[in-house]
Amino acid sequence: MKKAFTLLLALVLCLGLLASCGGNKDQGSGDGGQQTPDASPTESGPKQVEKLNVYFVPSREPSEIVTATEPLKALLKDEMLKEGYDIGEIVITVGTTYEAVGEALSAGTADVGLIPGGTYVLYDDGCDVILTATRDGLSKDFDDAKDWNDGTPTEASDKQAVSYRALLIAGPSDKGQALVAKVNAGEELTWDELNGANWSVMGSSSPAGYIYPALWLQDRYEKGITDLSNAVQSDSYGSAFARLASGQVDVLVTYADARRDYEERWNTEFSRESSIWEETGLIGVTAPIYNDTVSVSKTSPIMDAEMIAALQNAFINIGNTDEGKEVIAIYSHNGYQKAQSSDYDNERAAQKLIQELSAAG
Repeated sequence: MKKAFTLLLALVLCLGLLASCGGNKDQGSGDGGQQTPDASPTESGPKQVEKLNVYFVPSREPSEIVTATEPLKALLKDEMLKEGYDIGEIVITVGTTYEAVGEALSAGTADVGLIPGGTYVLYDDGCDVILTATRDGLSKDFDDAKDWNDGTPTEASDKQAVSYRALLIAGPSDKGQALVAKVNAGEELTWDELNGANWSVMGSSSPAGYIYPALWLQDRYEKGITDLSNAVQSDSYGSAFARLASGQVDVLVTYADARRDYEERWNTEFSRESSIWEETGLIGVTAPIYNDTVSVSKTSPIMDAEMIAALQNAFINIGNTDEGKEVIAIYSHNGYQKAQSSDYDNERAAQKLIQELSAAG
């Protein structure tokens, strides 16, 4: 009996040893087969993550984005804890350009990036889209530019939208007003008229600030932004509107609700006397653009399928709270829904055309 008990005890010890050896196997990997040394689970608590790097594109003034998104750190920490992840530190960085954020995701310097669809498809070798932003629809959503030019503000509507438009907006300069007057009269603008104006554009991966306006030009004139004689790249929409207000540029390209965002600054900071709705007018409206993304790095050492699922749930939950909506409103986001790569196939086609046009130029 004693011998049998001894054998049984030895068997139990061996099984325990095997189990502990099996527990040393690598934990789950991400889409790119990455290990997750910085996301270490504990038996009795959540997985510990030392740092989560979240990058934003500079669609507004960087300081404004940093200030507005500061509460996101606590909100994201709380939501990720509910999902089983204890994040030690969340670092928010505003990239110097849209491309810089795409490169940071590809390099793994950024774990998460809030980027436009155009930036995502340019860098999808190094990042995966996990969410699409929803936004408030607008009271104006016309195909014809002159239908926007009634001098009244564009207001938010109750309807949620998964797409938006880019606008070609002319300012208070003499040349800008002449372009608006011709559009309002129902006349087509000529290429020479457009080429004679000074333009402000954004980086080449910005959907509203470059890609879709370039497609608009191509569809109508078989020309692109690179064919414009006087086009400058602005580092933010704030600087673009400042240039428009001062008359440094006659036309800028931007997202459809941008004038709502800069309505107050048009008078206070940019020193205009009349309202932005009276002093600016549309000369072009693009086709709808699929909304911004929340994307994750394929090379981040903390990113795997479980982490991605947790981030999806966390951002969706943040977008469902009043406090969360206030934070993400800096990008005109109202909430999030799960996304897949194929949602942005039209964006890939747009980027391909832009690259072809640039190469031809």
